Order: sequence, then structure tokens, then C-alpha cells
Amino acid sequence: MDSLFAQPQKKPLADRMRPTRLSDFVGQETAVGERSPLRRMIEKDQLQSVLFYGPPGTGKTTLAQVIAHMTGDEFVAINAVSSGVPELRKLIAKAQELQRGGMGRTIVFIDEIHRFNKAQQDVLLPYVENGTIILIGATTENPFFEINSPLLSRMKVIRLEHLTANGIKKILERALTDKEKGYGSEGITVTAEALEALADFAGGDARVALNLLEQAEFMLPDGSKEITMDVLRSVAGNALQRYDKKGDYHYDIVSAFIKSMRGSDADAALHYLARMLEGGEDVRFIARRIVICAAEDVGNADPQALVVANAAAQAAHFVGLPEAQIPLAQAVCYIANAPKSNSCYMGIFNARQEVRSINTRVPKHLRDAHYPGAKQFGHGLGYKYPHDYPGGWVEQQYLPDELVGHKYYYPKDIGEESRLLKKKNEKD
Repeated sequence: MDSLFAQPQKKPLADRMRPTRLSDFVGQETAVGERSPLRRMIEKDQLQSVLFYGPPGTGKTTLAQVIAHMTGDEFVAINAVSSGVPELRKLIAKAQELQRGGMGRTIVFIDEIHRFNKAQQDVLLPYVENGTIILIGATTENPFFEINSPLLSRMKVIRLEHLTANGIKKILERALTDKEKGYGSEGITVTAEALEALADFAGGDARVALNLLEQAEFMLPDGSKEITMDVLRSVAGNALQRYDKKGDYHYDIVSAFIKSMRGSDADAALHYLARMLEGGEDVRFIARRIVICAAEDVGNADPQALVVANAAAQAAHFVGLPEAQIPLAQAVCYIANAPKSNSCYMGIFNARQEVRSINTRVPKHLRDAHYPGAKQFGHGLGYKYPHDYPGGWVEQQYLPDELVGHKYYYPKDIGEESRLLKKKNEKD
């Protein structure tokens, strides 16, 4: 029995598969691509203090560990949840001792740095400023809200995004073929359909994908080495059905959600919102659909709809799930019950259609007249400044000569747009 407990525990797959070289780091081309400033700093071992900001599973801790393997400096990692000022002072004292002994700088990685309060963050400030430590922070929260401005101003913020489904697939395929850290020596395979489902279900989080792969491998029937959709469903349950490419999630649910708001059915819109949230859809994706619907389908019939939608998107990003569902639901109900007009949407659609097919020139009286010699070309001559006239309006030509009389915006006699229609009719 004692020998059983003495056996070393195998590390989780997600931990084993962490890359140790930049060449193995998947995704985040903007942050650590070949021409990125961060990559050049790492490769030249001239790192400056940085803050990795992004959703869970996007590689913040992994990137810090890659730096640890590549740098010649001392590297210390702590977590803000379990560390406080005494520990910070100890590691700073050690960093000062190494620096005085000519042993180089110390890189301090602080995971979940947003958990530190103002006083804890202030402890770091002078030592980041004088170069005693190179600080690498990692946070899932917006640093401009959670990190003290003086400290943030001394760090380069590196934004990490959700990984794409293709990026997740590359990570999963590496785990399946790696003989040392993954399943390469065990012959575990995944069907093409199951691999797609795994990549989609992860929602851009590599850790989720690898954890699910590990759970699926554990659930394989005796003698089987192929992970199928049935095996995945035994692990992930009904939530996995949203990623069935033959199902309706990717297109039909979103379509029904938008059409329900457009059709003024708040109950149906909330139903589809709930289905997306339960299915693990990216909150940003949902928020974007709501903002677009507010502008496209409500428009100037109730201009406040776009304000509410945009505020809900910002609030959802700020508070995160599960609370993000509340401002999203508020915006959905507002838009569903608002008067509807697509006049603005149709206006820009028709205007762009004509721009693509007709070449025009800006009328001379509307051209820039601020540079020397403009009047010599007739630019700006004859322009009537509306504020010089009663009511701040005067009749003059604005459209190019080729389009005089063309109309794009047709306000509807609905909601607030009725007032715009009345004004337009008065001018016409």
C-alpha cells in the first residue's frame, strides 16, 4: 500500500504540453510573431517589464515560462492570490543582492497580478523603475482598470487573444503525436469530427481543449485507442451538441437570435441568448451581434438603442461571466421592444453601391481651401457657412454634380425618426 502512494503523480496533459521555445508557441502572431517587439526582446535577452493581458488559456503563463527557459537572468514566479508584501520584499532583497554581486537582473513573474491591491502594487514600483527587477505580469482583467497607473506606465501591455480553432487543433495534434509529453507513444487517435468538436468546444482556450482530450482518453473503452464523438459526449455531456457541424448552432441559433430582436419578440430573443450562453459562446461575439442589431434594425427610430447596446458590450467585458449575462439581457430586451427602422443601414448600402459604379469629383466650393493657392483653383469659393444663416441651414449643393438629386436616406415615420422625417420634408 505504501508503494502505491509513493508512485509519482503524472502531471496533467495541459501542463506537460507547455512549450519551452517560441518556435513551439502556437498563435498570438501579433504579440510574439517574427517581427513583434516582444519577440525581439526575448531573442536578444533584453526584456523590459511587460504585462500579458488576455482571456484564460491563451498562453500568458506559458509565454512567461518560455522566457524563463530562454533568458540568462534569474527567474522567479509567484501567484498574487497566495503571495503578499512580505514575499515581495524577500524576492526584491534577493534581486538586489544578485545585482550587487554582478549576477545580473531578476525576472519576476506574477500571475493574476490584478489580485494585488494598490499597496502591494506600489511595493513593486520603485524596483521596476530602477531596473532591480524585470516584471512580467499576467491578468485576465482589463489592466487599465485593475493596475495602478504609475506601475502600468512602466510596463508594455501585450494583448493575447483567444486562439483560433485552427490554433487549438495544432495544439491537440501536437499532444497526440508527441511521444515524450503527449500520447504519441500510446497510439491514441481522434476522429476528424471529434477533433473539430474539441477545437470548437474549447472556445479559444488551449487548457480547456487539452483537459478535455485528457478526460476523453481516460474514458476510452478497454482496448480502444480512438476518441470519437460518442466518447467526447460521455465527457462533455449535451453541451457538445452545439459543435456538431451538422447541427444548427453556428448559423441557425445566431440567425434566430437576431431575427427575434428584429421581430420585437423579447422572450424568443432571451431564449436564444440563453442557449448561446449555456453553450459557452464567446461573450464578445454575442455583444457584437447585439450592437449590430441596434444600429441596423433600430437605428434612428430609437438612437438610445445603440447607446444601450454599446454600454452592455463594455459592461459585459468589464464584469465577465456569469454577471455579463445581465447587461446583455438588458440590451436584448431594450432592442426587442424598441421601434424599428433600417433606414440608416439601407442608406449606406445604397450609397456604397453607387460609389462602386460611378466616378465623381467633390464640388469645388466644398474642397479644402486652407492651403496657399487654393483660391487660385477655385477651391472653397462660393461656400456658404451654415452658421451664418437663420436656423443654421442654407440651401446649397453638397453631392457631386453627377449625383445631384440622388437620395440614400429615407427616414421612416416611426419613433424618433419621425422627427427626422419631418425635418427632411421641410427642407425638401
